[in-house]
Amino acid sequence: MVPVRRLWVAVLCGYLAFGAALQALPSYVPEKFGGGALASGTAVGIAFLATACGRPFAGWLADAGWSRPVVVAGGVLAALGGLGQLLAPSLGVLMAARLVMGAGEAALFSAALPWVLAGTRTAQRGRVAGWFGLSMWGGLAAGPLLGTLVGDRVWWVVVALSAASAALVLTTRREPGRGERLAPIREMVPRGVPLPGAIIGLAAYCYGTVAALLVLRLRADGIGVDDVALAVFAAAFLVVRFAGSPLVDRYGGRVVAASTVAVEIAALIGIAEANGPVGATIFTALAGLGLALVYPACVSMTLDRVRGLRPGVSMGVMTSFWDLGVMAAGPLGGFVAEQAGFRAAFLLAAGAGVACVAVLLRMPRRAVSPR
Repeated sequence: MVPVRRLWVAVLCGYLAFGAALQALPSYVPEKFGGGALASGTAVGIAFLATACGRPFAGWLADAGWSRPVVVAGGVLAALGGLGQLLAPSLGVLMAARLVMGAGEAALFSAALPWVLAGTRTAQRGRVAGWFGLSMWGGLAAGPLLGTLVGDRVWWVVVALSAASAALVLTTRREPGRGERLAPIREMVPRGVPLPGAIIGLAAYCYGTVAALLVLRLRADGIGVDDVALAVFAAAFLVVRFAGSPLVDRYGGRVVAASTVAVEIAALIGIAEANGPVGATIFTALAGLGLALVYPACVSMTLDRVRGLRPGVSMGVMTSFWDLGVMAAGPLGGFVAEQAGFRAAFLLAAGAGVACVAVLLRMPRRAVSPR
């Protein structure tokens, strides 16, 4: 029996910690180290470099029956990374701690998801991936609100939540090995993954811009609502993800992704042009709506293209493209904001959304996996 509910809570705890750190960093970096938008954006984005590198290996080990120890290791690494950010004496040490935390988050989710999918019928994988993905995305979305609520104690909360994640999995029954050998490392990127990966990577650039720069943009222009904007994004994201995930199995990932990314493009343009709290809040909510179903849509497209084989490494590689997109958005968006203003940074993100739709239009119609 797969401990699905306990795994869901464990991943949620880990990503609540990760999300709380995202809320704290835009203020923490300037206040403690004197950095600007570029330094803050890099601090947010660099963790996703380690996450992108770690996900394929976590999925690779999970496919061979090593999910449990990998998930436990993920929680431990996330806790160490949170402690490192709390105690960091310099910006360089903070960046190193962000890398450690990113590696932990990679192991946590990317080993847990194939553990869950192993007990799921192929025809239901889209909705199950969407539901289980709420543990990760819910943490990323609700974590910033938690970070605001706990204030100066945020880094201790980050450490405690990450440690709780490891403890929840450590106290489960041992995962029965499936007796499979590790796939050759040269086969780390299955055929059929790169195209959905490109789609989710471009969508991730949109998310990364919101995560790294939305709070700074609202404060810099005196619009207000900077303390609740990420929570508004979170609420819209979670409601649509929960209610809309079955649409992926019904209409296919290609249709769902194209429709929602179009909303995301409009939302980013709206954020770029907003000059008051009401407009900023509405467009932030639309940004959450536009990104909510991209991940389950890309899971569906990926598993259709690889015919459900080696789901762990396939999901790990595909999700790594998301991390790369977020990682690029932090420093690149911060650089553009410093050179040309926040409006230009959000319009650039809207351009990434247009490119995402263009790639989607090149995707073949939904493949039919063997049931």
